[in-house]
Amino acid sequence: MVQKSRMNLADVLNVGISGLRTRKLRAVLSALGITIGIAALVSILGLSESSRADLMRDLDALGTNLLTVRAGDGFGQNQPEIPDTAPSMIERISPVYEVATVSRLPGSVYRNDLIDDGRTRGITIVAADLNLLAAQRGSLQYGKYLDNLSSDFPMVVLGSVAAERLGIHGSSLNQKIWLGENWFTVIGVLNPMTLAADLDRSAIIGYGSAHKFLEDDPDIEVIYIRAYPEHIEDVRSVLPATVNPDSPEEVMVSRASDVLEARAAASNSFTNLFLGLGLVALLVGGIGIANVMVIAVIERRNEIGLRRALGATRFHIGLQFLTESLSLAAIGGIVGILAGIVITAVYSYMQDWAIVLPGYAIFGGMVSSILIGGFAGSYPALKASHMSPTEALRTK
Repeated sequence: MVQKSRMNLADVLNVGISGLRTRKLRAVLSALGITIGIAALVSILGLSESSRADLMRDLDALGTNLLTVRAGDGFGQNQPEIPDTAPSMIERISPVYEVATVSRLPGSVYRNDLIDDGRTRGITIVAADLNLLAAQRGSLQYGKYLDNLSSDFPMVVLGSVAAERLGIHGSSLNQKIWLGENWFTVIGVLNPMTLAADLDRSAIIGYGSAHKFLEDDPDIEVIYIRAYPEHIEDVRSVLPATVNPDSPEEVMVSRASDVLEARAAASNSFTNLFLGLGLVALLVGGIGIANVMVIAVIERRNEIGLRRALGATRFHIGLQFLTESLSLAAIGGIVGILAGIVITAVYSYMQDWAIVLPGYAIFGGMVSSILIGGFAGSYPALKASHMSPTEALRTK
């Protein structure tokens, strides 16, 4: 009685991988497509989550309860303005606990009085309340911010970009700059303002010094408001009528953190685009594996015929080539996952982000590579299993 041919798991793996060992260069090139696709998917998802974590960290630090009030567009010829009574009226709203105003001033800022007019380098002069940093949750790189004394004297605090353009740093504090046809002493430099980027390009002085030295009593341009988070939408809804009861439609209220959230939405769009490119790379890798396996079946038909003649069943032959295809895809997937992790870690470290590697990206990368390997190897395996021993052993 002829004993039925049997193959255990070790035999299946050994026979399936034997084709890879004998054609190493072809195996490497075939797995490379899967590696690139999986590395792209893992790194894109990892960088997206790392960027989101950094954004959430910024939002937690800066808060989502900052409202910005500006004058909107009017219907007549006169440009709408924020009334001088607006700050005091806003302070009467119960959930509001911080109000700070900023006013733009005419004039230019130069390193000294010898620089030609017009070379302002985009730096603007603004007058601001003493609690501006508290409202913005800002901080200082160097020096100090304005106080009750310095706000009445020719002293200025520079935004981060303004200081860079003027060549001001820690060792050059207390240096004088030419501001609005007057000498002002730099007493501090701010860190970047995430929720008010226009302040980064500003030279900030007190309202007292604006009146005394620049002879200007500026109109309020922007009001920054902090309210308790649970009441932020209620405060937002009543602000137009509170700021300008006669023409509330001329008041524009925005939430500063919406800018960061919009940036996150834009980032998601790019993430989806790159995910699509990664899937295309996976598809190309799968086609490459299928092509290699079809060629392998043609080249190894003598081997197939010999194994069939020695008792291997069609199932054994099909399983051999399917195992080879799955092994190629699995190797490519593992290497791709490791490459994606390294890319995510390196880039996140360079950007000073928290390194976040979502589990679904790693699990999905492995599962997708195996599925692609299975689909890519199914036709060649089926073709090999249906090859008759006599046809397989026939040589040309």
